[in-house]
Amino acid sequence: MKFVDEVTIHVKAGDGGKGAVAFRREKFVPKGGPSGGDGGKGGTIFLVADENNTTLLDYRFQPIHKAPNGEPGGGNDCNGKDGHDIVLKVPVGTVIKDLHSGQVLFDMSTNGEQVVLAQGGLGGLGNMNFATSTRQAPRFAQPGTPGDEKDVVLELKLLADVGLLGYPNAGKSTLISHVSKAKPKIAEYPFTTLTPHLGVVQYKDGLSFVMADIPGIIEGAHEGAGLGHQFLKHVERCRVLVHLLDCTSPGDDRDPIKDFETLNRELKLYDENLSKKPQIVALNKIDVPEARERADQAIKKLKRKKLKVVEISSATGEGLGELLDKVAEKIFAAKKQ
Repeated sequence: MKFVDEVTIHVKAGDGGKGAVAFRREKFVPKGGPSGGDGGKGGTIFLVADENNTTLLDYRFQPIHKAPNGEPGGGNDCNGKDGHDIVLKVPVGTVIKDLHSGQVLFDMSTNGEQVVLAQGGLGGLGNMNFATSTRQAPRFAQPGTPGDEKDVVLELKLLADVGLLGYPNAGKSTLISHVSKAKPKIAEYPFTTLTPHLGVVQYKDGLSFVMADIPGIIEGAHEGAGLGHQFLKHVERCRVLVHLLDCTSPGDDRDPIKDFETLNRELKLYDENLSKKPQIVALNKIDVPEARERADQAIKKLKRKKLKVVEISSATGEGLGELLDKVAEKIFAAKKQ
């Protein structure tokens, strides 16, 4: 299934049916009174957050959703049939925004949460409702009211406790595949991971938390460089951020400290609150001999920033237990606040 995290859709609720103008025509009742029924209500469009949905792909192929109109009223006091409602299911964590104003309309953060996206129109009253002692034969009825119509943006922001950040090939996919049952694609070239991956980490004493591999964040990500701008929004809901830093020699202009500072700068430029989230630094690939020396140098500088630092190897599993301990400490401390 292709991961789609942002789509624009058009929704139109049903219009209310018009009321009827009618009079009784019964045997032996030469002057029957008004009998026009009311129009039916238009169908309403609801949104429901469903944890079984993980992508907005269906709405990419079906961007227009219209609910049926209410039927008009009839004679003999017959009311029109209501238009049936439509329920659209979206993944938990979907934010709904007005396309034109950018205003956030709803934030679907709880499984089963239901909201009205477009309200159906009311049916018009038939002429039988307007009969009075002085107006016994009204020859008018109400039209139905129109249903809501709008263009909205559905934007999925993943719900994860931990966000894994790092340059391409820092080892994020390998790490998440070791500590959870997630099976991301792993290869030795940049931007192997083109979509975020979620994995449930089974921790100690029956505790668990959700970890997300956030791909493509590099220098200039907040302006659209690499894939970062597309996926930075998935960091917003994470309680804890783990910086995975490559301690080998990925390039002449790269080192663990510079990577860390670059990533943090991109977070701040995208949303200043992101850089203030609890952070843990994982110095990766220490199974490579030359990486140990780089890691030792980085630890001295990072500890001056009062950061929690762990040396790990995503490939061999070394240090992963200690990393999960520090992550769990941060997560469950944040949940208690």
